[in-house]
Amino acid sequence: MTGVHLTASVSASGPSSASSGVTVEHGRAFLSDLSSLSGADLLRAGQDRHVLATAEDDPPTAAEVTAWWSGLTDDERDTLTTLAPSVVGNLEGVPYAVRDRANRAVLATGLADHSAAAAVTAMLGQVRDALVHEVGAPDRYLITLDTRGAGRAAIAVGDLDTAADVTVVVPGMFFTVTGQMADFTNTANDLYTEQATVAGLAAPGSGNGVAVVAWMGYRTPDLSNIMSLGMAKTGGERLARTVGGLREIRDGDEPRVNIVAHSYGSTAALMALASGEMSADTLTVLGSPGSDVRTSADLAVSAGQVFVGDAHSDPIAGSGYFGTDPGSAGFGSTVLDLTGGVDVQEAGEVFRRPVGHNDYLKPGTASLHDVALIAVGRGDLVREQVRRGERGGDGLPQASPDMYLVRPQDLQPRD
Repeated sequence: MTGVHLTASVSASGPSSASSGVTVEHGRAFLSDLSSLSGADLLRAGQDRHVLATAEDDPPTAAEVTAWWSGLTDDERDTLTTLAPSVVGNLEGVPYAVRDRANRAVLATGLADHSAAAAVTAMLGQVRDALVHEVGAPDRYLITLDTRGAGRAAIAVGDLDTAADVTVVVPGMFFTVTGQMADFTNTANDLYTEQATVAGLAAPGSGNGVAVVAWMGYRTPDLSNIMSLGMAKTGGERLARTVGGLREIRDGDEPRVNIVAHSYGSTAALMALASGEMSADTLTVLGSPGSDVRTSADLAVSAGQVFVGDAHSDPIAGSGYFGTDPGSAGFGSTVLDLTGGVDVQEAGEVFRRPVGHNDYLKPGTASLHDVALIAVGRGDLVREQVRRGERGGDGLPQASPDMYLVRPQDLQPRD
């Protein structure tokens, strides 16, 4: 993209230079440069891999983005969204409806590109399928789309701009956009539906309704790299940016923010909440292999709002594979009673006990119901259920933990 030069003030770390002739600034300077480009140069910048890498891997803060976006005219916003949709669609701090529109444009263009690599086409096809919903079901918003490498995506079920309760669901190992995005989004929809069933019990919140984000916003490990915490660290950093963007967008009207993290995703979430870069109202970890966080007091989570799901015959839960088990007695969490039980509204409906590593968020399970209660601010009901059930107490032996007992096909979020 010869002729395009992003040249605002140089950051402390200095600009990065691309062989194509573009110099990419960082922080607010990056944003200022974007809005100063001519239409032709902006179109080229929006397709430059160095510009995209800055927007997606080392972006300005959500506060910087929000201030910048609010200072633009409607025409300037439309121009940026139309000519650089891959940039605008992935910047935390840009309104979610705008990001959805930008990312859908990228999706449509990519699907229409018959010269695209087969892997990219397959990835985009999975995202397209994930956005389909039944008539009467909540709208879905494409708030992240990154087609580089294995890809990243995030789809919100429900309106993030108005929801009183926002739940971000973080997946674990083997999850990819190409392989599981549609099923993962449907799982988020199942949680949305379960939360709607307990809406009458919800604690007061700022906003109306709920939203659940199917957040595949980091590269998850496979058996070749599961030994490392590197992806959990990177995932935690990206998760912190996502939550920070939500808080910035909803400044003065913040929703209740819930993190629900499964398997390796729980390791990423625990690390993020202990980093000082992110906070949450509740944290629920399911099938967790642990982390280097030693106690719930080290987490930026509201007091008493850390919950742990440990299903029968789950070889990962309780293993402490990556450090301290968040369900251990000294951690300070509430371990869910997942043996099944009666609906808290005393409708006489019994919930099924989740079994294995991948059953936690399936419809009809005690765990999905508990997660929904926690997400609407009624963790007190869950704790009361635990007290009555004496934390499961089924007396059944725990399966010996072995990370390699879990196959990719065992980790599909749905049947």
